[in-house]
Amino acid sequence: MLGIRRPLRRALSLGLPTAWGATAITYKLACPLAQQDGLGARIVTSAVFFAVGTGLIHHVRQRLLRELRQARRVAGAAQSVLLRPLPPRVDGLDVAAARLSADRGATVGGDLYEVIVTEHGVRVVMGDVRGHGLPALGTVAALLGSFREAAHDEPDLGRVLRRLDRALARHLRERHREEHPANGRTPDHPVAEEFVTVLLLELDGDGEVRALNCGHPWPYLLSGTDVEPLARADPLPPLGPFPLPADLATTPCGHLRRGESLLLYTDGAEDARDHRGRFFSLPAALAKAAHDHPVSPQQVLCAVVRALLRHTSGRPADDVALLVLRNDRARAHLSRVPGGDLSGSAEGAGAATTHPRRTARP
Repeated sequence: MLGIRRPLRRALSLGLPTAWGATAITYKLACPLAQQDGLGARIVTSAVFFAVGTGLIHHVRQRLLRELRQARRVAGAAQSVLLRPLPPRVDGLDVAAARLSADRGATVGGDLYEVIVTEHGVRVVMGDVRGHGLPALGTVAALLGSFREAAHDEPDLGRVLRRLDRALARHLRERHREEHPANGRTPDHPVAEEFVTVLLLELDGDGEVRALNCGHPWPYLLSGTDVEPLARADPLPPLGPFPLPADLATTPCGHLRRGESLLLYTDGAEDARDHRGRFFSLPAALAKAAHDHPVSPQQVLCAVVRALLRHTSGRPADDVALLVLRNDRARAHLSRVPGGDLSGSAEGAGAATTHPRRTARP
């Protein structure tokens, strides 16, 4: 049935313009009124050709709109496969994620995120590719594919980041060859203006958090009604323009205790402005969302999205990705301490000592 419909649609798309053209030619050649030079005849002739032209323009417009809708459906399906829905719970962590597009008609953006349980802990990536459309979607595919493999293969978070950096460089070289096939030469920096901000997090069984940040905003820690950045260390440059340093030491970010949440986001959230040019206050929106503690990641996400849309009158200037992780583990895994004893939960260990986050964060 589908094989019959396609040729039929093709025949209609060609037949209608042909019919409109044939109508105009037939009128001009065969209609006696078209041969007259009087004012009335000229008005009628003009009306006929105007109707034919309007019909052709309408037909072409409808065809282009159909092709555009089809392209958007394909792009949206591709992105939904790449940014697959995250499970609501991952290894004792409650998870929620959302995307907002700056263009209501656009379904393809450059935001990426993923949460994966590995033998090395729960590993999370949040990134923002410069640009939009299919080129950005190709970069997202390259980075997510690399992360999903490297997160399981590499015990060290720095090696995961290097795998992402190599995947990005390889993707840009291949894209340059496709865009400039006659060149025949692979440049060292194929797309100089292309870059990706990337944040990698690793959470072990005790809730300890380690991070590598390449030009991305630090997440916010939501503890009760307190909201603060997870870390304040200077990030590395974004991936793409500059090589990674030889030493990739992770940033210790303390522990994510039971009941605490992390909000990862792309810079479109804090760069959003209202009609007066005022920036959106993400910490204030988080604090307000946590007023009725405890709140689930879905509640936090809905509250932030509503506040953001209200601030921008429903029209954010840039794409926004949001990811909330909440530690809801009943008890942390047992871990061996230097004295050889076994500590209990992370909450119990933290109660007898200085809060690890206060001492670990740079």
